[in-house]
Amino acid sequence: MSTPAPRPSVLFVCVHNAGRSQMAAAFLTHLAGDRIEVRSAGSAPADAVNPAVVEAMSEAGIDISAQIPKVLTTEAVQASDVVITMGCGDACPVFPGKRYLDWQLADPAGQGVEAVRPIRDRIETRVRELISEVAPR
Repeated sequence: MSTPAPRPSVLFVCVHNAGRSQMAAAFLTHLAGDRIEVRSAGSAPADAVNPAVVEAMSEAGIDISAQIPKVLTTEAVQASDVVITMGCGDACPVFPGKRYLDWQLADPAGQGVEAVRPIRDRIETRVRELISEVAPR
């Protein structure tokens, strides 16, 4: 009897904005189900997530409270198959053989839900693309 292949491990990193990495990680968890192991990290411990982010995600039927971001460490990067950075530039440690994806998003910090919805929608679109790249059916 063969053992199932391990799930790809994806680490979301958003320097100084753990709420955004939590939002993206929650989308990936929600859309990919048990096909991908998902974690999120930031360069510093997260403050409370912007209430507008929580509201925008709730509208989409997603609870981000299960995504607890960790402090970014080299060990977290090494333990991941894919590292997704959002506007990190050179701030994320890079290791040979790791797959990195990066995209830029406007910062929703301090903005209301109307400003967060378009960011949420762009993240959802990118996450759907990511799922097909990382864990194709």
